Amino acid sequence: MPELDSWEILLRLALAAGLAGAIGAERELREREAGFRTHMLVGVGAALFTLVSAYAWSDWAFSTENGLVFDPTRIAAQIVTGIGFLGAGAIIRQGLSVRGLTTAATLWVVAAIGMAAGAGYYSAAVITTALALFSLWPLRIAAHSLFGRVRAAEGRLLVELEPGASAADLLRAVEDESGEVEGFDLEERTASLRVRFPPGGDATAVAKLSELEQVRAVRWSR
Repeated sequence: MPELDSWEILLRLALAAGLAGAIGAERELREREAGFRTHMLVGVGAALFTLVSAYAWSDWAFSTENGLVFDPTRIAAQIVTGIGFLGAGAIIRQGLSVRGLTTAATLWVVAAIGMAAGAGYYSAAVITTALALFSLWPLRIAAHSLFGRVRAAEGRLLVELEPGASAADLLRAVEDESGEVEGFDLEERTASLRVRFPPGGDATAVAKLSELEQVRAVRWSR
């Protein structure tokens, strides 16, 4: 059975931590549910499971005749199943919308990167990390630019109301601009709405709401 030196083990775990941390840093900057530390731990854990699965049984004598069969993929294979539970925890449902799917997908990819690093498949781990970062940053910008014109604008609308202003009037004004309110929360004089506008209608709606007498300030974030 093959054995690894300590420096090789350190190299593989460090590579898994660095590559997984790079993807986690992007999630951390976007303030997602799972960030830098979570992704790094998932990557290191997947790498260690792979190392244990393939290299930690040197003291055992395996023989088909004796009924002891060595399968280096048995432990590592369970990572694919186990990571699904962690990814499910990153998915949050808010009203009719679902958040966290991308973060759950990055956790799944990070686990695969950790497995590749743990198995010594360095080129695959590095290339996958580069592709993941490309899809999370440049490709995201390109997709928003390409599909944003034809896709409904969905985001959070923060509205600061004047004293004595009615939230019902605000909701009516949003609906007049063809907005579909999926969630509403009012704290003191600040209303937080989860709204879906028709394509390109978010900018017009924000401008119209800003002109209302009972509205002090409006902020729109997607």
